[in-house]
Amino acid sequence: MTVRPVPAEERWSAAPPVPTGSLPADAGALMAYTADAEKVLADLPPKSGRDPEQRRLATEVLADQRRARAAFLRLHAERVYHVLTGGLREQLTLAELVFAAAEAFPGLTPTEAQMAAERECAQADKDGREIDQGIFFHEVLRSPEAGPHLMDALLRPTRRARSLLGEFGRTGSLELGTVRLERIGEAAHLTLCNGRFLNAEDNQLVDDLETAVDLALLDDRVRVGVLRGGKMTHPRYQGRRVFCAGINLVDLHQGRISFVDFLLRRELGYLHKLIRGVRVDDAWPRPLVEKPWVAAVDTFAIGGGMQLLFAVDHVVAAADAYFSLPAAQEGIVPGMANLRLTSLAGGRLSRQVILSGRKLWAREPEARLVCDEVVDPKLMDASVAAAVARLASPAVVPNRHMINLAEEPVDRLRVYAAEFALEQALRLYSPDVIDKVDRFSAGRSAARPGGGS
Repeated sequence: MTVRPVPAEERWSAAPPVPTGSLPADAGALMAYTADAEKVLADLPPKSGRDPEQRRLATEVLADQRRARAAFLRLHAERVYHVLTGGLREQLTLAELVFAAAEAFPGLTPTEAQMAAERECAQADKDGREIDQGIFFHEVLRSPEAGPHLMDALLRPTRRARSLLGEFGRTGSLELGTVRLERIGEAAHLTLCNGRFLNAEDNQLVDDLETAVDLALLDDRVRVGVLRGGKMTHPRYQGRRVFCAGINLVDLHQGRISFVDFLLRRELGYLHKLIRGVRVDDAWPRPLVEKPWVAAVDTFAIGGGMQLLFAVDHVVAAADAYFSLPAAQEGIVPGMANLRLTSLAGGRLSRQVILSGRKLWAREPEARLVCDEVVDPKLMDASVAAAVARLASPAVVPNRHMINLAEEPVDRLRVYAAEFALEQALRLYSPDVIDKVDRFSAGRSAARPGGGS
């Protein structure tokens, strides 16, 4: 590719279009404006090869495009969503929706080709097109009509889970890659098996966990779900169970953590399903099939591992385990923890854990705000079995349903999720985050605990 040098004095002076309120006219103006902007970007070298003036120009062009997209969506998000979903008749995944937007409204969101090109780059070398996806979901989720429809659509079982349901029903056991799913008595045991990386979260683990959660909820023989970390192959924790080390920061450094398929899907996919259940249209008396969940924490629950505890009904922790949310120290937002930990533990402890990085040991009194039992590590199996027996009672499901309605109304979560979509996308590409994950990748193993989001 021939790259045109950009003179230092060259300026990007195209003002973003001002929306008129007409969807066709505004969509046409946005398409023309972003097409011109993309021509400017195409003339530049890749980000890693730009000189300071070229970096300044790219930053200005990208920022102006984002202002234009945000202004367009503030007026038209609801109508755009109607178009993409056939008047709310279609249920789309996050990825399907954002790429359908790129097709139907050119320039509104990145295309699949643009995102594929970004995936080939390290995080520091991307132009941050996921920020444009964050802008889109921010406005869609804010909409009182589109937002609830999307939240509801994301509670449907995944295609992968539907394809595996028959096999799980026959065998009672599946190996899903980073998650092992077993039906033992009335319980479905979901064991995290990303042992080399201390069950650190990556795109694959998110997909495997959502599949496993769907299957546990859909199987009629399962009354209770159990989440636990498997035994590790990492030399420092060889043979020990570990719950979860949080986000894989080396994957983040290398550009392999997806905003849509990991950071947003995790929150509105399997974590939300743990609370609300999975949507089955012909189910009665409610279309959501819910079940109680137990989490068993061995060694530590860091970042996303600790967040998972806020979505279950009973937490058993080994006496030598600890919990932490280091996302703020790494520069990102710890998912829904700012919402859920505050509800569980209050604002003061939440600030200590989230803003100041306080680690909670299971034996501390304050830890009882996030776990229900603290037991000798040798008694974990027996304690989990006893919790399963208690939660298998028929009255548990309707009561947890009412508790969840009172504790976290869907609209409260939706409003939070809208802000999270934008804030997290911006954080992913902020200079402090790029610097921190670069230093982490250079100086530490991906298998060492200290994950974030």
